[in-house]
Amino acid sequence: MAQRFYPAVMERGGQAGDGPKGGGGEVVALWFPDFPGCVAAAADQQDAVAKAQEALAAAVQAMAERDLPLPAPTPFEEVDYPDDEAFIALIAVAVTLPNPSERVNIYLPKALIERMDRRAEALGMSRSSLAGFAISRVLDQDQPVWMKGPAPAGAPRMKVRRIK
Repeated sequence: MAQRFYPAVMERGGQAGDGPKGGGGEVVALWFPDFPGCVAAAADQQDAVAKAQEALAAAVQAMAERDLPLPAPTPFEEVDYPDDEAFIALIAVAVTLPNPSERVNIYLPKALIERMDRRAEALGMSRSSLAGFAISRVLDQDQPVWMKGPAPAGAPRMKVRRIK
């Protein structure tokens, strides 16, 4: 799947113990200039970056669900980051772009739809998810077993045995 890299500003935040539970230690925070309100913080840089990746993925997914276009990543040289001692670094955070779904109408026999619904329910899936999964499986095979006509040249042949 395609990825896009968005700039994130890493800063030192307040003390982790500033909240009602206490604690201590400085917080590392990241924010995204292209996604106002998309912020993540943790006690160390590694956890803060991991949380920032999750926050960015959630922001991108939320925009996709509302059919909103994603902003183009701001070039690093155009990011307005703080000049004070709180600034740590400007980093790029990767996000996998959503693969949008499209509604399609297909006609299927009722009996097949009923079988699909039973199987989907047993698997904890929606009808659409099951159909997408099944179609993906068929498309990923080299030679579907239901193919009519002679197999393409060089394709492996299936051995069929008659049962009497």
